[in-house]
Amino acid sequence: MKTKIVWLMLLVALLLSACSGSSAPLAQSTELSVAQTQELPTAAVQTPASPTRDIPSTGGGTPPQEAIDACEGKSEQNACEFTSQKGTETGVCEMVESLLACSPKHGPANAAVQLDGNGNQPGSDQSVANSPAYNIDQAISDKAQGMTISFDALAFLTGDLGADSFFPPGKVADFWGFQYLRDNDPSQMGHAGDFLTSAAMNMLNVLTATQRVQLVALAKNQVDSINEYGYKRFVLIQAFQNLLDGKLPAGTTGLSEDAVKAYSAELYQLDGAISYERAQMYGSMINSFTTDQLAYLDSMKGKGMLTWPTVTEPADLGSLDRDVKVAVMTYAADMFSWYVGSVDADVYFCPERHGTYFGSFYLKDIKAMSDSSYAIPTDMTGKLGDEMLSTLTSDQAQLITGLVDIQKPSLQGIVDIRQQISIQLRKFLAGETPDKAIVMAMMKQYGEYDGEIIYNIAVNLTAVNQSLSSDQKAKLVAIRTELLGDLSHPTGAYLYSQPIAMPEIPSSDLLFK
Repeated sequence: MKTKIVWLMLLVALLLSACSGSSAPLAQSTELSVAQTQELPTAAVQTPASPTRDIPSTGGGTPPQEAIDACEGKSEQNACEFTSQKGTETGVCEMVESLLACSPKHGPANAAVQLDGNGNQPGSDQSVANSPAYNIDQAISDKAQGMTISFDALAFLTGDLGADSFFPPGKVADFWGFQYLRDNDPSQMGHAGDFLTSAAMNMLNVLTATQRVQLVALAKNQVDSINEYGYKRFVLIQAFQNLLDGKLPAGTTGLSEDAVKAYSAELYQLDGAISYERAQMYGSMINSFTTDQLAYLDSMKGKGMLTWPTVTEPADLGSLDRDVKVAVMTYAADMFSWYVGSVDADVYFCPERHGTYFGSFYLKDIKAMSDSSYAIPTDMTGKLGDEMLSTLTSDQAQLITGLVDIQKPSLQGIVDIRQQISIQLRKFLAGETPDKAIVMAMMKQYGEYDGEIIYNIAVNLTAVNQSLSSDQKAKLVAIRTELLGDLSHPTGAYLYSQPIAMPEIPSSDLLFK
């Protein structure tokens, strides 16, 4: 029983690293059977004995621009039509990742899809996998970012330090294209509860016992650095909360943008060291794969999760402690997405990837973590962001919506620097060794860009808070209470998504001027 509980916590934590809520409950496939599997499975794709699985009516990720345009000027549930690589798609307008977009209807909602003899959905074109529906341009679009920032505002102005500390673990060292793999899964299962598990377990079964030992050793070596990154976030969170509450250090008048950027740069350099070490291991291991190992992975490439082999956990991984197992699972899934992916996939991120210090992940995910029967509404970010803005005056709302333009140069800078970093790290796959100093310098710049974003968010949201009337504050708190109830404010804090007692936080005075 204890093992099952640990696995449940592990899988929920990994699932919450996905960017968007799914219409499927979070607690899918929480039990893993353990087999004495030590040999490489056959390279041929093995479909499950019962080759059907429920497909959500909407998937995760940012909708394609054609789907967004099809609902311009329309309301939810209006009929719509657009053209994709599959041809003409018809459906209804729905909120998907904060955007009103045309959601194709392929038969009854949640209908099981029967696979043909080749493991494909009837009438599907597997070449679509090479033409991504979700891309970085949509993720950084004004509309996606506007809804994300408005949701951040609601979370921050009604939350607290403990809630702000909640942070999915998959947002650290994320240059491997896994988010891209999720959002562009041809079988639309990218945000199913067992997607990461399926990718990770297939890779772990491809590896030899010796190679799995190497991953475990890397995990044990990196756990302290991973946790250090999580704890160092608290200094920024505390500074932003103190600013919001008007608790400025004596002799200061506000946040120092230069200090916030410098501290953020330090964090991202830690991320860079973690990422570089992982890329080195991933590249070395993939380059050592046998023909059979490569053939197995190639058989999964470009195909949806529904066609992936069904495998079980290698017995030698059963006794790992939680932190190490989370890392090993992450590594395995990331290795698969990196091998089958590209630089474009590595650069990709979802709209809420940056500016992560304001409690929006808690507001969105904590109810699902606490109640396995609860499904995160796909329109939560957009709907509550709109409610937030409708509570404000036009001047107050402008302080929030104006952040879209303010952060645009920094966000584009992030896209550009992620591309440069991804190109460097992929040198390991080519059998080369990238200059670590160059990578670390790029990560410093990356951190400074995110520092600019979080500085401006903190300053503008604080200005909104200072101008709120008591009635406005009550209305915003009521939105949070209606959503979360007794979960509105945690009793402690979080190290990523793991509850912890509130840690002793070093002074954040250095971030003020």
